[in-house]
Formats: sequence, structure tokens, C-alpha cells
Amino acid sequence: MKVTILQFPGTNCEYDTQHAFEKLGATTEIVWHKSQSIPRDTNLLVVAGGFSYGDYLRSGAIASFSPVMKAVIEYANKGGKVLGICNGFQVLTEAGLLPGALKRNDGLHFISKHHHLKVISNDNVFLEKLENNDVLNIPIAHHDGNYFIDNDSLKELEINNQILLKYTDENGTIQNPNGSVESIAGVCNKEKNIFGLMPHPERAMELILGSDDGIKMLQGFLK
Repeated sequence: MKVTILQFPGTNCEYDTQHAFEKLGATTEIVWHKSQSIPRDTNLLVVAGGFSYGDYLRSGAIASFSPVMKAVIEYANKGGKVLGICNGFQVLTEAGLLPGALKRNDGLHFISKHHHLKVISNDNVFLEKLENNDVLNIPIAHHDGNYFIDNDSLKELEINNQILLKYTDENGTIQNPNGSVESIAGVCNKEKNIFGLMPHPERAMELILGSDDGIKMLQGFLK
């Protein structure tokens, strides 16, 4: 299993992501944003979290025009699996690879803490190791994590089982930290090969650090 991880100026989670997947037995490679291609043996492409280009203009907006994104879009359109975490989720929405947009948190403050999530749809390779309604404890760290989508597109997400995760409390009751529409924490595309979420499963790999619930999330990609 080969996991390729994108690195932009301002990315700060690429090594956490590398550690997480290598802990699960994958080989990894970090690719700089100026690359014109991604490795041919890539089985999963991860757009890691951080603050690409300092979040100038709009989170993920400048990164979506980086040279490597042409190869990312080509890879995704051919059915390649892509995972965007936090800022990576923002990049994928800005590039048009995932529906919706991420805007400033309702409280206008940066949020950094563990937060519970409920699995809404495991009908995909990402969450297939989990059961619907499972509750996970995963760190969040974002200023622009407020997921927005219009009502008609929201209905499409629901019909196509594209809503992956929602923010909840430990009992699975909705608890929205940032104002996201329907408390959405993660979505996928209709074809279910492109995934995005604001929480950081790569930071939930060790019980000593608060949770290892990220293991089951990321294991779905390992065949």
C-alpha cells in the first residue's frame, strides 16, 4: 500500500499523516506542491492539514491552483482514492473535487480540542471498518471548519449517502462546534473515491495522546 502525501507551504500535518499510515504498515512519500505529477504507484493520495499559503485569500483557495493539483484532479477523475484532512478538505472543495465550502467558524475563534463524531455512512472504503452510528473521539483544529452547502445539494448528499460524519457528544447526540450545516464533519463525492473531513484521524493513533479511534478510520484504505 503506497500513500502519497501532498505538502504545500504552510502544511503542518504531513509528518503526522506519514507516521499514522506507516504505523498501519503502508509505505509513504511526501510530494512538494510544485511537482507536475504524483507517483505512479500511489494507492491513496492525502492532502494533509495545516495552513497552506497561510490561509491567505481563503483557506485552501491558493493551494487549489498549485501545479500539483492538475495531477491530483486527473488522478481523482480516473478513480484514484483521495483523502483531504482539515485544510486538505478545504483544498478539495476549492478545487471542485468535493461539494460545498468551508467558511469561518460561527464563533469566529480557532477551535482546538478532541470532539466526538458519529459515523453516518460506512458505505465507502474510508469508513467500512466502522458501523453506522459508531461514535469516535477525534481531535479538531480549525478556524474555517464551518461546512456550508445549499439545501438542494444537501438533499443530494443525503440521497447518495455522501455525508460521512457528524459532530456529536459522546452519546451520539448532535453537538455542533462550528456551525456546520446539519453538523456535518465530513463528506465524499458521488463516486465515493474522494473524501474530506475537518477532524484529524492522523492525530488519534495513540491512546496515550487521548484516543486511537483514528486507526479504524484510516484502516479502511488498507487492503
